[in-house]
Amino acid sequence: MLQIFIRFFSLGLVSFGGPAAHIGYFRQTFVQELQWLDDKHYGSLVALSQFMPGPGSSQVGFAIGYHRGGLLGGIAAFLGFTLPSFILLFLLAVTSSQWLEYSITQGVIHGLKLLAVVVVADAILIMFKQFCQRKTAKLLMVLSCVVILLQPSMLVQFSLLIIAAIVGRFYLSASDNAEPPASSTHTTEPVRVNFFWLSIFVGLLIASLVAVGLSKQAGIATLTELFSQFYQVGSMVFGGGHVVLPLLQSSIGDAVNNDQFLTGYALAQAVPGPMFALAAFLGAEIWISQPLVGALVATLAIFLPGFLLMLVALKSWHGISSRPKVTGAIAGVNATVVGFLLAALYNPIFSSAVLSPLDMALVVLGFGLFKIFKPNIFILVAGFGVSGALITAII
Repeated sequence: MLQIFIRFFSLGLVSFGGPAAHIGYFRQTFVQELQWLDDKHYGSLVALSQFMPGPGSSQVGFAIGYHRGGLLGGIAAFLGFTLPSFILLFLLAVTSSQWLEYSITQGVIHGLKLLAVVVVADAILIMFKQFCQRKTAKLLMVLSCVVILLQPSMLVQFSLLIIAAIVGRFYLSASDNAEPPASSTHTTEPVRVNFFWLSIFVGLLIASLVAVGLSKQAGIATLTELFSQFYQVGSMVFGGGHVVLPLLQSSIGDAVNNDQFLTGYALAQAVPGPMFALAAFLGAEIWISQPLVGALVATLAIFLPGFLLMLVALKSWHGISSRPKVTGAIAGVNATVVGFLLAALYNPIFSSAVLSPLDMALVVLGFGLFKIFKPNIFILVAGFGVSGALITAII
């Protein structure tokens, strides 16, 4: 367990670049160097993480730890990989009142918000190419974006995900690439679902929905409500990474303002580790009386659903992936998620970050350099932070 923790902790200290980069780091370390599993097994874990809602790269890390050391190994992997970013974002949250008052700090944060525009725009472009190749998928993406722009709420997003799954089941079941029909000798692999973990996941999801409703009726904020809000987000985020933004914003509502939300997102870009560690910053900001408790509850809640679902499906993934109707439903959900992210690009990211033609020019320049030269994310963070500080000093 200690070996698993140390290996993932060391990666958590240096894993800049988001989920795609994390998956590359994991492969280099655990497949090529340590040989804890082979490429085929690793590829199946990556595919499963894309199939399930939750934090993609963290789910892969959890699955590697589970493969190496059972449930405790999975927990050790999660703690090791997440701890560096959790500590950094928590400390930034509890000290924000001290360093946010300086104009140069405000400039750096503004620059990081502009970086968020670049990073999310690039994520949308990549996800559009990956998930929206067919007309039905493109239509789902456009309609979901329009609806969320006009009616941004958690209930609307959840409803759109259900509709997208139904549409995808009937119209996106076939592969984007034409494949020959299966031969008569083909047999579908049986699905072995772990109902123990599934019942925990479903039970907590139902309880979270009830808890949020009761808290709103009572008008009193509780830790149970905080857990429930972040648990619901973790249960519905397909695609991981930046996709968490629109759902988080809808879920926590007025608990934090747009500036706090985007500051946390910008800082999450600047630290290594999983994007979902943003929950540590937001939890500390929301639960001001006991920020460490708030950060711990929010972080546990947002990661937990994805890990429970991995435990449900780890032994049945091949059987699930062999069913075209299921993969069609997921294709519909993925296309809709791209629409959600496009809506989030406008509000709150673009509308709160780009305030002048100079800002827009920096975004366009940064996006161009990002696509042409593909610099390390740490270089981008430093460049946009310095640019934001200079813009603030000049203006």
